[in-house]
Amino acid sequence: MSPAAKDHSAAAPDVSTNGDKRNTVEAIKASYLNHLKYSLAKDEFSATDHDRYYALALAVRDRLVDGWIRTSVAYHKTGVKRAYYLSMEYLMGRAMGNNVINLQMDNPVNEAMEDLGLSWDFLRDIERDAGLGNGGLGRLAACFLDSLATLQLPGYGYGVRYEYGIFRQEIKDGYQVEDPDHWLRFGNAWELERPESQFEVHFGGRVEMKERHGHLRARWVDYETVLGIPYDYPIPGYGNNTVNNLRLWAAKSTEEFNLTFFNTGDYMKAYETKNLTENITKVLYPNDNIEQGRELRFKQQYFFVACSLHDIVRRFKADENGIHAFPDKIAIQLNDTHPALAIAELMRILLDDEHLEWDDAWSIVTRTFGYTNHTLMPEALERWSVQLFESILPRHLQIIYEINRRFLREIATRYPGDSDRIGRMSLIQEEPFREVRMAYLAVVGSHSVNGVAALHSELLESTLFKDFYELWPEKFNNKTNGITPRRWLLKANPGLADLVTEKIGAGWITDLPQLKQLEAFADDLEFQQRVMAIKRENKANLAALIHDQLGVRINTDSIFDVQVKRLHEYKRQLLNVLGIIHQYFELKANPDAPFVPRTYLFAGKAAPGYYLAKLIIKLINDVASVINHDPAMFNRLNVVFLPDYRVSLAERIIPAADVSEQISTAGTEASGTGNMKFQLNGALTIGTLDGANIEIRQEVGADNFFLFGKTVEEVDATWKAGYNPWDIYQNNASIRRVLDAIKNNFFNLDQPGLYQPIWDTLLVHGDRYLVLDEFDAYVNCQAHLAEVFEDQARWARMCILNIANSGKFSTDRTIAEYAQDIWDIHPCPINGD
Repeated sequence: MSPAAKDHSAAAPDVSTNGDKRNTVEAIKASYLNHLKYSLAKDEFSATDHDRYYALALAVRDRLVDGWIRTSVAYHKTGVKRAYYLSMEYLMGRAMGNNVINLQMDNPVNEAMEDLGLSWDFLRDIERDAGLGNGGLGRLAACFLDSLATLQLPGYGYGVRYEYGIFRQEIKDGYQVEDPDHWLRFGNAWELERPESQFEVHFGGRVEMKERHGHLRARWVDYETVLGIPYDYPIPGYGNNTVNNLRLWAAKSTEEFNLTFFNTGDYMKAYETKNLTENITKVLYPNDNIEQGRELRFKQQYFFVACSLHDIVRRFKADENGIHAFPDKIAIQLNDTHPALAIAELMRILLDDEHLEWDDAWSIVTRTFGYTNHTLMPEALERWSVQLFESILPRHLQIIYEINRRFLREIATRYPGDSDRIGRMSLIQEEPFREVRMAYLAVVGSHSVNGVAALHSELLESTLFKDFYELWPEKFNNKTNGITPRRWLLKANPGLADLVTEKIGAGWITDLPQLKQLEAFADDLEFQQRVMAIKRENKANLAALIHDQLGVRINTDSIFDVQVKRLHEYKRQLLNVLGIIHQYFELKANPDAPFVPRTYLFAGKAAPGYYLAKLIIKLINDVASVINHDPAMFNRLNVVFLPDYRVSLAERIIPAADVSEQISTAGTEASGTGNMKFQLNGALTIGTLDGANIEIRQEVGADNFFLFGKTVEEVDATWKAGYNPWDIYQNNASIRRVLDAIKNNFFNLDQPGLYQPIWDTLLVHGDRYLVLDEFDAYVNCQAHLAEVFEDQARWARMCILNIANSGKFSTDRTIAEYAQDIWDIHPCPINGD
């Protein structure tokens, strides 16, 4: 008998879900059994565990439908202004647990499943994480949707229904191996296909200019057509009747297959057009290291914005609005630079379909769009070649040229004779290749440009977009990121959530600043002990998972020191592993020295084409292999890399963490949200003054944050002073010992020279992220952290103060600021009758 089915012997009665209007135990049981029988055609003997999960998911979805419909109808009838969030990623995680919590029916669901001899926890964990995102960008978007609905704000999400996620990560011989993430293989209980709302998207062709009513008008002709099929996904608010909508687009060929080729036996050719077309939404972020990958990603982005803009305009017209009222009824937020083509696409619609004059169209566009920037790295700002535009989107290139011509005229008039400024600000980069600067298009075409942490926003204004800030200071603002407490405390850490509710009530679930009341218990010995007991239980659960998956036994009394995030040089997983190697060598040299046991936990994916990041994963795993197999390290030092990092795994790791590693070089991380999740769950941060770390430290107090490293100003001064990593290598014996061990194959005797690129990036290529420069500061900070950990009462107090001061970092606060300052939208409560 499966783990899901304990003693299930009840036959499915002939019941209808039409009467399931209350979330009672009996109604949930009846709905579940009805779906098992009538939706899946299974009984208790033939049903698999996945069938049981699916039947329960459909039963939960039934309880969303009334609110889903009422919400859409209310927005239409009231004519409220709506916000549309355009994001290439939504890292949703598993939906069932979150939906049940927001519907406030977790207790009756649990009881209903128990009555049927099933395990609610087991069924909930069968669901696969939705493969719709990769990193912080997508997780932020998912949190934003949750907060929009919880705040009863009229908002929609738009994205892409990727058939495959970015990839499923396996670790083989220490290397990252990318396997297809076919997350839709067994269907998706939460989505509804809407083929009646499909839309034609065009690529290629040419532009004809013809006179119409005395005006020269453009006509896009001879194009290829792809169909965009929408799939809707319900987003319930917590404890209210609002169910907003996430609409995802899938590409479908206009031609299923060519019958002529099929009948002649050329079966591959018969399906060629279909396969090439549907590749557009096949995979999240196709590898753009090759020309075909770049073209596919470009098509993916345009497909997404074209479908979404068409749908937004359709909704707008359904409310019988005149086109000039568009910005009064519609706010569109670009989540980073990926959807920037939406600006050119809306201009195309207004000019070519609505036949507006340029000035009227541009006024509508610039009053409609807001742009959120998520990166300070110039190389990460998307640029698309003019040649690619000419071949794929010829009409949009014309529009961008005209936007640029008018914009540069404005610059020339504002700053006479400043030709350098014109070159810097042009939407077209001329050298070394002609490319369209998409971030600049987003800035020029939006009325609001925001960063996602105070430092990040300051740096946007002073560095990346300095010229634009000088031109339009009123456009720029900050909206510090956040996280949803429903997912990241109420769901992920129920033990701690129950304790918090016991002490201060449940108001914190929708008003996170209420956690401030916990400061009164920071010195309460009993409360400290209960907080730490919950932490120990979470650590034991994670240790069991690690042993089950990796066969590694770890000491649950050790410090769980965690760095889980996308692999990138600026995030400095390399600094962490160099520190571990140093610690290992110190233990080997001084085996009797006092040492606080430590378990280092890593997780995260490297982009498939990012060779050095993948090599760092290999180094982490090789170091882990050496340390974990050294008997002298038993119960003292462990290193673990958990494969396939995803939301559901984060929900297991984060509540168990003692230490949160947020160690990016100052001035490189836009915000970070992992730091906020760890703080909310009582982990203490070791980090730099980068991104939202600064604001976290301000909230919790300097004494409750382990700080090391340089400020942005000090980083700049280091480079101006002529930083040379060789000087550090030659003068620092600890660093020399660590790097020599890596170079001389200590951690991989079978592959000499494997880690030469790591040596080269640190010493030959200048140590771009100051890993060696800040090594000593990091090691010393870690030593101080271990000393503090030994005083468990002090540590517990610091944990409580971190939890108590995490209230600022709720996406409820962030979204309320977007709604008020950028979108001008207001709550629209939904009647539950």
